[in-house]
Amino acid sequence: MRRNLTPYTFLLPYLLIFGVFWAWPILYSIYLSFLDTRSFPWAWNPGVNWGRIFQDATFQDALRNTFLILLIQVPLMLALATALAVALNSQLLKFRPLFRFAFFAPVVVGAVAYSAVFRLIFNTDFGAVNSGLKALGLGPVDWLYAPGPAMTVIILVVTWRWTGYNAIIILAGLQSIPKDIYEAAAIDGATPWQQFLRITLPGIRPVLLFCFVLSIIGTLQLFTEPFLITNSGPGTATMTLGTYLYQQGFRSFNFGYASAIAYTVALLAAVFSLMQLRFFGRD
Repeated sequence: MRRNLTPYTFLLPYLLIFGVFWAWPILYSIYLSFLDTRSFPWAWNPGVNWGRIFQDATFQDALRNTFLILLIQVPLMLALATALAVALNSQLLKFRPLFRFAFFAPVVVGAVAYSAVFRLIFNTDFGAVNSGLKALGLGPVDWLYAPGPAMTVIILVVTWRWTGYNAIIILAGLQSIPKDIYEAAAIDGATPWQQFLRITLPGIRPVLLFCFVLSIIGTLQLFTEPFLITNSGPGTATMTLGTYLYQQGFRSFNFGYASAIAYTVALLAAVFSLMQLRFFGRD
């Protein structure tokens, strides 16, 4: 028995940290979602939080904005990442390691740093984008304080940050496809476009599915860019589920409703992931 318990003795420090800082908060937040945390003392009232979700106009705005980003940004990013991965995998490209690092670099840049840079780039009065528009004879755009342009900025920034990351993952999938398949296809007269459609896309399908599921989960939790660049504004124009959860939990201190929002996000992520695995995955 002592010999069988030895591995668990070594695992005990990690299991304690895991239980205290991961498992317990998850379980406790389920309990919180059924409490009215606006009263003192906190009272058991399951309908106050879960019922509010279906009636809260701000939550509906955040949900709509998150879905909008999901429908536009994720397909755009994965299409760009696939094209970029094919380019980085080409034997005709010189200095490939340098380009791979350059496109992956945005992921390792601090969120506060690049958010500040993008706020300057899209500044209405002296930003580089409006300066370029002025040079072309076009009027300035209020990128950060008008609903449509602000959402455009969020989509562009998220795409900029994560395209290279997904491209590197897809590149690993491309390199797993045997080269002799392409050679045989070329001998049979297949064009590069036909090779891409008939060999490359089927070959990287599991990797694309993996990136797609991760991107959906990440978008449903999107917080950094709308919080730091547009402060979820103007109004609720760029508020996402992540920023609304933060607002309820750490500004209004309504931890019960924040927990209900968190589990709504988790449920949506699970449903979307299962749908992707069901319709696009394989056994």
